[in-house]
Amino acid sequence: MLGLVVTILVASSGACGPATDRASDRPTGSAAVTAATPTTPATGNASPEGGGTATATAAPTTTPVPTPGHEVYGFLPYWEMDSGIAAHLRKTALTTLGLFSVTAATNGTVDTTSTAYARISGTLGRQLVREAHQRHTRVELVFSSFGFARNRAFFGDVARQDKTIASLVGLVRRLGLDGIDVDVELLDLQLVDAYGSFVGRLRAALVAADAADRLSVATTGTVTGAVMAASAAEAGADRIFLMGYDYHWPESQPGASSPIHRRDGDGGDLVESLDLYAAVGVPVQRTLLGLPFYGMSWPVTDPSIGAASTGTGASWILSQHADVLNDRTIVPQRDDLEMVEVYTFRQSGGGWRAVYVDSPATLAAKLDLANARGLAGAGFWAIGYERGLPAYTALVAAFAAGKPMQ
Repeated sequence: MLGLVVTILVASSGACGPATDRASDRPTGSAAVTAATPTTPATGNASPEGGGTATATAAPTTTPVPTPGHEVYGFLPYWEMDSGIAAHLRKTALTTLGLFSVTAATNGTVDTTSTAYARISGTLGRQLVREAHQRHTRVELVFSSFGFARNRAFFGDVARQDKTIASLVGLVRRLGLDGIDVDVELLDLQLVDAYGSFVGRLRAALVAADAADRLSVATTGTVTGAVMAASAAEAGADRIFLMGYDYHWPESQPGASSPIHRRDGDGGDLVESLDLYAAVGVPVQRTLLGLPFYGMSWPVTDPSIGAASTGTGASWILSQHADVLNDRTIVPQRDDLEMVEVYTFRQSGGGWRAVYVDSPATLAAKLDLANARGLAGAGFWAIGYERGLPAYTALVAAFAAGKPMQ
């Protein structure tokens, strides 16, 4: 694995630099992908100056695209676990439900003091698991670890990791779950091998306890995320959830959270991330394309697509704006390059605010991309954010059923 890390570091050093915060770990553009991709052999060599015989080489073979799968992985965050979520899940065509999330305490065991742990392990959590199983939906426990400092401490201590593994597997058994999803974000590149080793040992412990259990990971569309995905796949991860969102964020210029192509050419997009994953050998048959059930809004200079921001952006959760999204008299502009809807509104204090958010139609184009790449399926952050918006629920059902997306 070390050789792979070195290759990516060399390929991306000019574009990305050392990661020191979340923004610096974002996708770095096509240069990293191009440099990491093996050169395609030419079909023949020209005769050199001064004479000589031209030698032919074999034409490159094309790897066939696998038949796409239609798995649907939905992350359910603990703050969406309320009295109405069970009814919403009954209408949502998921193949896997990820309960987000538990973390590790400083002694390595699962932190049992958090609100998330209480909801996942409590009466409602157990009801959600029971009803999911009745629908033949798998349920995974999400283990999260965020932040460079936290991850340095965790992945630098094997004994602590092994305590976490034992604690996580024990919790999965007690709750009757079907596996674990590992969501590690903001990791130093030199710790990728330690991360891969942790993933492999966790999967081995899961399978030893129940051979039917599965280990998934969630990784970003950045260079670091791609290397982590490759390391996890090499360690035996059953599914890799490519978090295909946050390509624009509050401090960035406005744009789609999940652009198919990037309008400003700075920060990557879905196509580049999928190319990067392919370049480092992440198996498409185990990859899920993660898409957002949220948008972003910014104060902007004018109502045109791509107008510059005049301040910090903010998340725009679908369910909190169902009145806008369900109102057919409010017609957004569509950015056909990034493939996102753009709503512009006059602010009460003056000026404009732009909202970049996916509709069922723009998400369908991105799900079509998952089909075209032969991925195992797709998924969403986050289930619950689309409540009160039946068109999104219908889109999920159509994808799960294998219906055409375009």
